[in-house]
Formats: sequence, structure tokens, C-alpha cells
Amino acid sequence: MSTIERPTAVEPRTLPVPALLALATAVFVTALTETLPAGVLPAMSADLGVSESAMGQSVTVYAIGTAATAIPLTSATAGWRRKRLLVTAMAGFAVANTVTALSGQYALTMAARFAAGVAAGLAWALLAGFARRLAPRHLQGKAIAIVMTGIPVALSLGVPAGTFLGRVLGWWVVFLLMTALAVIVVGWIAATVADGPGQRAQGRAPVLRALSVPGVVPVLFVTLVLVLAHTVLYAYVAPFLDGLGMGGSTDVVLLVFGAASLLSIWITGAWIHRRLRALTIAAVLLVALAAAALALLSGSPAVVYAAAALWGLGWGGAPTLLQTAAGQAGGEQADAVQAMLVTLWNAAMAAGGVAGGILLDRYGAGSFPWTVLALLLPVLAVVTAARTHGFPARRG
Repeated sequence: MSTIERPTAVEPRTLPVPALLALATAVFVTALTETLPAGVLPAMSADLGVSESAMGQSVTVYAIGTAATAIPLTSATAGWRRKRLLVTAMAGFAVANTVTALSGQYALTMAARFAAGVAAGLAWALLAGFARRLAPRHLQGKAIAIVMTGIPVALSLGVPAGTFLGRVLGWWVVFLLMTALAVIVVGWIAATVADGPGQRAQGRAPVLRALSVPGVVPVLFVTLVLVLAHTVLYAYVAPFLDGLGMGGSTDVVLLVFGAASLLSIWITGAWIHRRLRALTIAAVLLVALAAAALALLSGSPAVVYAAAALWGLGWGGAPTLLQTAAGQAGGEQADAVQAMLVTLWNAAMAAGGVAGGILLDRYGAGSFPWTVLALLLPVLAVVTAARTHGFPARRG
């Protein structure tokens, strides 16, 4: 999630594909670093000598690192050149993933995950802003969609591949591979992405003022609760599948989910300029339908795979939809709105990790889809009600 940087020079006329692909790969690194423990959770917990619910907090502490530092670090580094700051953030991923791979202690691993979350806070404060600045206005939505493709690629290819390699070679090998990829991305960004000047720090007042802009609160509420619902299930998908007797198929289920996410983001990129509201409502309904199928019919492996596909179709385009909605609703306060979006997104992920661990310990993994359904009801109500501002029927 990111702040918006407005063009400072002559507006480009075409999409700079190599630069956008470099940014998409950076998104891939951040998304895979964040979600990889979901696929290797049992192995990590066994090697570090902790329970699966305790190991699940590696997702939580990552999100806390981002949520706690996104706004203050973005403000503190506002004067930095943009490319220098992004390269620094990606180098932070290389260091954090290396420590995670080599650590044999739970506390050190969690500290490394927190540091990775801090790097993510800096990266997300830049990535979509870079995409918007590098593209002509009428193609900014498509540019963001290209960059955000890194998320479904991480889910469709990265997590299943990481799960498989973790089972064959060891989970720590996967984190070392992530380090290597982060180093490659640093060089790719340095070579292809145009730099941009820093900005004057704006302080807290713009953040508070942004909340009074019509449409901002609905977008932020939907972001908070939708991400919470998703994380409750996704962070503990391996234990959930274990409970169904499908623990050996975690990588395949995640592959189905991620492939559907890729299709979702393609559809989103093609229609978001004209159908933001309809796409958002459809996304919520698809995730709800997937949760209902998992709650009522999860005894059938075929239903589980179908639910994973529906889930991916609903979730894949969500980051692009919510970032675009936030940018449109924020108007002149868009920078502040995007900073809040970053914070709430990761606060929701942290809360989802905690809530999922509590649900797993007290009620079992079968409680996850019912919790998702309960959370999505107010999300659907708010999206539907925000017809004039937030998720308007007509694009402003």
C-alpha cells in the first residue's frame, strides 16, 4: 500500500514496462516474505520448538512492524530521493530473510520478521506511487495493476513453490532464495526505475484532515475488515487443511488460489477504470461464497479446490481496488489516505494472525470460515452503502 507521488516532469505517454516489472518483482518479494510462513508453518514450528499458533505470529509480528512504522518512517524519510529509499527498503528484505533462514531461535526469528515488516512499510509507501508517477494519467490504474501483479504471482507461484521446496530442501533454504531475489531486485530497480525527489514531511494534521473527506472512512473500514477476514484463514491455511486430511495438498490448494488471483488481477486491470464499485462488490461476494463452501462442504476435496479458486478470484484484485478507491476518495489528501491504508492493512494482518491463533487453540481450524463469513457481512454493507463516495457508482 502506498502514498501517491504526483508527476514533477513532463507526463509520459506510454507505460515503462521494464521499470514496472522491476516494481512488480519488488511487490513479489514483499508479498512472499510476508506470506511464506503460511506454507511452511508446520516445519518452522517443529524446527524452532514452538506450537503452530506461536509460529503463526511470525505473520503477526511482520504486520506489526509495518503498521507501527509506516507513517512515522514515511514522514521521517520524506526528504530522501525516492529510488534511494526504495533500494534501501529492498536491501532490508535481504538482511531480514537471511537472518530468518539462519536463526535457530524463536526470538531472533521474530525480531527478523519484525525488521522485514519495517522494510515493507517503507516499500509499500513507495511502490504504487512510483507506478502512478511513471505512467500517463489514463494508464495509471493499469500501471498499478501491473505492479500489484506481484501479489497474486507470489500467492500462485511463490507460496506453493516455497511450500514444495520447503518440504524437499528445508524451509530455511526458501528464505535464502528470497535473499538472493531481493539482491537481484535492488540492481534491477537501480538500472530501470527513474528517480524522483523527496517530499516535505506533512506531519499528522493531514492524516486527521483526511478522515473528514467524504468516502475516506468507508474505504479504510473496508480495507481493515476485509484484510482481517482474509488473514484469519490464509495465515493458518496449512493447519486448516491438516484438519481436513489435506495437509499434503497445501501447495496445490495455494496454487489454485494464486492462479485464480492472477485471473482476478487481469480482470481488475481491464475494468477498474469504469467498474470499481461493481468489481469491489463482486470481490466481497466471491470471498464470502468461498468461505460458505469451506464452512458447509469442506468434506469434499473438490469443494475445497473450488472454494480456493473462488477465494482467489475475489481476493486477487483487492489490493488494486482498495488502493485505487483510496486515491480517488482522498483527492488532495491522497498521500495521507494512502499512509493510513498501509497502516490499517498491516494492523488487520497482525490482528488476523492473533485472532487466528486464538481461534485455532480454542475452537479449532473449522471456526475459520465461519469467522470470515461474519466479518464479510459488514464489509458488504459498507461497500453497498458507499454509493456516492468511497465506492461510487460513477467514476469521478
